[in-house]
Amino acid sequence: MTNTKNSFDDKWKNNPELVFAETIKEGSELFSWILNRNGFADSRALKGYLKDKKRILDAGCGNGRVTALLRNHSSSDKTEVVGIDLVSVPVAEKNLQSYPNVKFFPKDLLKDDLSDLGLFDFIYCQEVLHHTADPGKTFQNLRKILKPGGEIAIYVYKKKAPIREFVDDYIRDRISGLSYEEAMAACNQITQLGKMLSESKVKITVPEVSILEIKKGEYDLQRFIYHFFMKCFWNSEFSFKANTVINYDWYHPQLCFRHTLEEVRTWFKNAGLTITHEFVDFYGITMKGRS
Repeated sequence: MTNTKNSFDDKWKNNPELVFAETIKEGSELFSWILNRNGFADSRALKGYLKDKKRILDAGCGNGRVTALLRNHSSSDKTEVVGIDLVSVPVAEKNLQSYPNVKFFPKDLLKDDLSDLGLFDFIYCQEVLHHTADPGKTFQNLRKILKPGGEIAIYVYKKKAPIREFVDDYIRDRISGLSYEEAMAACNQITQLGKMLSESKVKITVPEVSILEIKKGEYDLQRFIYHFFMKCFWNSEFSFKANTVINYDWYHPQLCFRHTLEEVRTWFKNAGLTITHEFVDFYGITMKGRS
């Protein structure tokens, strides 16, 4: 736990505005990715969903970028938005100091009693649970503060193809003892690889290789390597440093569980929740359920 806590503490202290602008910019690739995997076609659909919510929780808010997105698409007069995080509350508070009706609290999602926060109509916990020591138990802890009839939406990393899993764990093991600066230097090289592959503009057509869980089809070369062999993230909408931090975010934290769809469905079933939306891609599992 100490390694993971320090990883994110270093990440946010050194990169307080990481992809904040891209997250809240309507039409950006990141904005669309967040909305679409959660079942919203556009900002109007998200606003329609949030309009009647009185209290919204961003559980594991990081630098507050999604907290801001939720604030921008809900009623600032009628809706209170709360963000909680283990390490980054000061960063989020600074980033959202001009946003109305937003509160932040330092919380450990797994270990802390969250009941003092009250109940919420909507809980958003994405890209967080898999970094806790017991994702299923953390989910149950959040379930306790969901209002009757409320909904919780989560996103967790999906278990990937075997070579990708092996390479990711190999790099994660090699990088675990490095300082932030040393880990960023290692991830800088990975980013360079992702950038080179992406800018090559090469398309390849591959056959089905079932034993390696490689699906047949046409792929951009960078995406093919990314999906099945190693995470070498590159997005041309982000700065080179931002891309490197995203690779660091994947490789440096040692608590980094990957899950199956059946496992996540079981969490919702055991919590007495009705699944209202699910979306699975190469990267992860998005699921929403109602109490």
